[in-house]
Amino acid sequence: MAKFILFFLLFSWFVFPQKTSLRNGDLLFQKMNCGELCDAIHAVTDGFNGNDFSHLGLVVIENDSVFIIEAAGNAVRKVTLEQFTKNTETTMLIGRVKLKYKKLIPKVISFSKQQIGIPYDDDYLYDNGKYYCSELIYDAFLNAYGKPFFELQPMTFKQPESNEFFSAWVDYYQNLKIEIPEGELGCNPGGISTSNKIKIVGKLN
Repeated sequence: MAKFILFFLLFSWFVFPQKTSLRNGDLLFQKMNCGELCDAIHAVTDGFNGNDFSHLGLVVIENDSVFIIEAAGNAVRKVTLEQFTKNTETTMLIGRVKLKYKKLIPKVISFSKQQIGIPYDDDYLYDNGKYYCSELIYDAFLNAYGKPFFELQPMTFKQPESNEFFSAWVDYYQNLKIEIPEGELGCNPGGISTSNKIKIVGKLN
């Protein structure tokens, strides 16, 4: 019985991330409440342990206060942790770069702060002078690492196992008056959460 209990505790530790303290440079992965668009994102992207993520931000700790740098709303911005948590009603997961990459964090934070005020990339097109949430994180680590740290992948806006676009994306891009960027390279929170360069170290309610 004692061996079974020990096994269960170890299994629970590795499969179900535990609560943990935030550190400078951590990544917070979040399932946002944004209706059909978020549902479409979740349907075609895979997150850590099957979790659905549609947003992420970078943790910055200043004078014992926790802030999050995120690309959201109209621009890249720095918000309080309390403001960031209002985006979701579900538990957030905490990602942390592995120890050998820890030295990148000061440059990642510095770059991200310099992007505050850059417009939000509602076109979801990489390298167009604007940022969506995971694009900001991708470029921050690219700048710090000197080469790609995370991976860009072809984006899809189509329903799984179908050649049909999600109607929410059709309406979205019709309103923008641009073509749906099917197949263009991009990144997403789910993909970053599964990177072998980071570890999911805990959760935040």
